[in-house]
Amino acid sequence: MAQKATIYKVELSVSDMDRHYYETHKLTVAKHPSETDERLMVRLLAFALNAHEQLELTKGLSTDDEPDIWHKSLSDELELWVALGLPSEKVVRQSCGKAKNVIVYSYGGRTAEVWWDKIKNSTTRFDNLQVMNLSEKETGDLAKLASRSMKLQVNIQDGEAMVSVDESMVYVTPVEWKTADH
Repeated sequence: MAQKATIYKVELSVSDMDRHYYETHKLTVAKHPSETDERLMVRLLAFALNAHEQLELTKGLSTDDEPDIWHKSLSDELELWVALGLPSEKVVRQSCGKAKNVIVYSYGGRTAEVWWDKIKNSTTRFDNLQVMNLSEKETGDLAKLASRSMKLQVNIQDGEAMVSVDESMVYVTPVEWKTADH
């Protein structure tokens, strides 16, 4: 029998001083059986970093032709495609063809560095692609904050995120490996 997704209830309060965005999102997040706490928390961080009233968590790991997060315009055009992890060159290419803007949040330490060394030259032609890397220590610390019911506060200033749950705090500084050129 197939395992079912685990449901997480998240109240995500975003204070983004860089973009002047201040909002609380009540999210119901389905954690795929193969998804780690680290990936779940990276997904929530990526949501906070790109928070917008039309931003949505998608089916994620259970669907191949959708990103982890997207923002669709009112006319159903893909404004933003957010992928997590280490997508293949083919997936990156297809994503850049489908959406106006694509952001990949890579993580995994040395594995992410090897992935980027392998595909970076083939990504130079994509003006709508941004690649951000998250350090292994920071994503590992984020994973420790995960619980089935969370009140997550994310404060963003000068490109750095402070993520807190109750008394626990993690600072995350995404490193830009590729800038979107448009």
